[in-house]
Amino acid sequence: MLKRVFVAPDPGRVRLRFASRAVLGIGLAVALCGLVGHSLVAAITGGLAALLALFTVTDPTVRGQAVTTALLPVAGLPVLAVAAVLHDQPLARDLIFLAVMGAGVYARRWGPRGHALGVFAFMMFFAAQFLHTVPGQLPELYAAVALSLCASSTVRFGLWCYERRLPLPAQPAPPELRGRLRVTTRQAVQATLGGAFALGIGQVLSDERWYWAVGATWWVFVNTTSRGETLVRGFRRVLGTVIGIVSGFAVAIPLDGAAAPTALVVAIGVFGIFYTAAVSYSWMMFFVTLMAGMLYGALGVLDAALLWLRVAETAVGALGAVLAVLLVLPVTTHAITDAWIQKALRCVHACTAEAADRLAGSTLADPAPRVAELEMLLGRVRLSLAPLVHPLSPLPARKARARQVIALLDDCVREVRGLASIAADPDASHDARLSAACSRVEAAVEALTAPEGPRGFHLPELPGVAVDPALVHLHGLERALAGLVSPLSHAPGAAATNA
Repeated sequence: MLKRVFVAPDPGRVRLRFASRAVLGIGLAVALCGLVGHSLVAAITGGLAALLALFTVTDPTVRGQAVTTALLPVAGLPVLAVAAVLHDQPLARDLIFLAVMGAGVYARRWGPRGHALGVFAFMMFFAAQFLHTVPGQLPELYAAVALSLCASSTVRFGLWCYERRLPLPAQPAPPELRGRLRVTTRQAVQATLGGAFALGIGQVLSDERWYWAVGATWWVFVNTTSRGETLVRGFRRVLGTVIGIVSGFAVAIPLDGAAAPTALVVAIGVFGIFYTAAVSYSWMMFFVTLMAGMLYGALGVLDAALLWLRVAETAVGALGAVLAVLLVLPVTTHAITDAWIQKALRCVHACTAEAADRLAGSTLADPAPRVAELEMLLGRVRLSLAPLVHPLSPLPARKARARQVIALLDDCVREVRGLASIAADPDASHDARLSAACSRVEAAVEALTAPEGPRGFHLPELPGVAVDPALVHLHGLERALAGLVSPLSHAPGAAATNA
């Protein structure tokens, strides 16, 4: 896990800039709340709003990000008000909380904007439980949220908008599965029922801190589709929380809410959340848990029993999510992985065609966007295969095949990337053998993505050394595709299985 965080590549230092900007934006938001005289509760609410704005708003364009950020209060402030009004009405509060949870998951069908608005609404309800918000506090909390969003937006869109210099990220649409409910509809039902389980058991454990269980169920569902992905994410959430609790005993309890050290550790926590989110969910949860412990210390309610209760509530929430995906409208790892692999292979086909047209002299063909999309799709394949390659997976044969698929798809991406770089050279020549090789690649992809399942195809005797660099990459691509026939042909799916 340490290697994944600190050795993982960071092209363009995007993760480093993402995390550093978050510390600056959230720090400015909290500082301004303090300067205008807001209470600690209001400052925490404002800091949370700034964190969510910087973390969850992921529209592909800067303009879209600004619009989504401006819409966050529209989604979140009414929910905050309802949560405050229902503070002393447990039954109504619980039902509305579950409704907000289901609606927030359902909103993901509208892409990154729907996802961000759904998360913000849910977390405003969660924050009201965390801070025991009552109606009399709403004016101050509204002002803190507005001020904090303005502060974080000033940093994000004014002082440090590094996205303006980056290419638009690829946003591959999730695959739709035949004969099944839409993914967001299914997940909304699963999340609501899983949240209801977590809420009920969580209240048995604690009348005051039950919301941690519901929050754990919510976040386990984020960025997961199949039951295997959810199982792995639930395990990682509990693992990260336990590690964070152990650190809480060593850091948060001894500091006992001291202002300057608490602010420093919270800043480190914010940096860690943003820096590790893309590479390790366990480490992200470690920093979330450490930061939450520091905030409890600042509020004067931290003790050892509270930290252990946090572990128990997190375990209950993860269990709620797991039971929901296993028993309610389940989607197998096989179904999701197979769909993502199919999309990746079709993207290989498109990349090769664009590169071939460019080498043939077309000025309109450009394989670069397709290459970026292919890399994003490979990331989704890795995520969906995570249950099979996990160290605790009890299926060694399927784990080996899954790793083989990932390695061969890595080879495909590398060869396609090399082919695209050669095609971008205006002096690259067109070899007559390129057309034949491209046709073979197209035929290979069609064989691997056939409706009746992957089938074998003839791979001609390829020369050990090719003179044309583009031909070298095409031959390497052919070999990688040929290697995929065996692992993808095993029933019910070699790389993707009913996990």
